[in-house]
Amino acid sequence: MPTFKAYRTFEENGKVTSRFVDMTLDELDPGNVVVRTKYSTINYKDALSHNGTGRIMRKFPTVAGIDMSGTVESSSDPRWKKGDKVIVHAYDMGVAHDGGYAEYVRVPGDWIVRRPESMTAFDAMTLGTAGFTAAQAIHLMLHNGLAPASGPVAVTGATGGVGCVAVEILAKLGFHVVAITGKASEEADWLKSIGAAEVLARQSIDLTKIRPLGAATYAGAVDNLGGDILAWLLSMQKIGGTVAAVGLAADMKLNTTVAPFILRGVHLLGTDSANCPMALRQTLWNRLAVDWRPDRVHDQVRTIDFEDLPTHFDAYLKGMVRGRTVVRIGRDSHP
Repeated sequence: MPTFKAYRTFEENGKVTSRFVDMTLDELDPGNVVVRTKYSTINYKDALSHNGTGRIMRKFPTVAGIDMSGTVESSSDPRWKKGDKVIVHAYDMGVAHDGGYAEYVRVPGDWIVRRPESMTAFDAMTLGTAGFTAAQAIHLMLHNGLAPASGPVAVTGATGGVGCVAVEILAKLGFHVVAITGKASEEADWLKSIGAAEVLARQSIDLTKIRPLGAATYAGAVDNLGGDILAWLLSMQKIGGTVAAVGLAADMKLNTTVAPFILRGVHLLGTDSANCPMALRQTLWNRLAVDWRPDRVHDQVRTIDFEDLPTHFDAYLKGMVRGRTVVRIGRDSHP
């Protein structure tokens, strides 16, 4: 049986490590659809998993990579046929089921999104799980009443994968976007180029003096950080403000009060992309292909070859990466 290359994560002698291996289809976790991978991407969650930093993996060994785009190679699921253009992300991909850092994946048909007609495999992974999560957060905020007339919307971790896509989509929708970043001095111009109206240095926020209710400044926020910055954002919301919590790059804990919720009616929206219902998942990908397509972020992605993948995780963990990274996995990758 022919082999293919995969980047697999192991737990050996109590230590988590990842390396390239040769695998056969029979060695992949079960599924009724085999997809040939063209592209994957690097998400913060991928960086956390490759050496066990974030205890992301729930099964060892597992092929890493929480998302991929490609074409169906074979299928026993009547909904999918050879040649179908697809995206696979979320569920247990790259966590407890062999994921996207391989030339082939094998997954249940229920996990597969049909790639929109106008979206190439490369386009899909300029977004990946991070870009999808940004879209899901914005969808939830709009559903909870957020509108451009409501006031400014803050985005934390604005130079990261979720943050930059959120900045551009919100700007496209007409919002006044305040990008909050720890890299304001070097990245302000770039953030403004993708749609930020203002750039606020995270270091300028005194998180030691968070009041139960601060100045009513923001109508909403997309927060990638968690911890004290999320507590501060909640205290700074206008009446009826909507805050989408999407990440924990700073801290998993949240020390806050009920004041924003009961005195200003603030909404705290959990954004769980892994378990997003498939109907909404498909709808959001369709939107990302057309009216929500973040063209500026798309045009500024970096593309790396599969063999160079391991050298890029450390920069993610250190918060040194701007924008999105696409991983070219297919030997003859093309749209």
